[in-house]
Amino acid sequence: MDTDTAHGPELVLQGKFADASTRAACEQDSPPADDEGIVRIPLSMVEQIRRACDAAEAAGTQL
Repeated sequence: MDTDTAHGPELVLQGKFADASTRAACEQDSPPADDEGIVRIPLSMVEQIRRACDAAEAAGTQL
């Protein structure tokens, strides 16, 4: 969780860069902005991400 951003708190995720065919498929549905990328996050991380989102949401008014 990064609370020191110009646009307010953001959840920071780490993953492996997606391959060219995955990027192309994703870009058809939702082209990323110049400062965005497409990453792969393993299913083993889903529960950790869920907990991080819950914690960020719970802290929302405190951030």
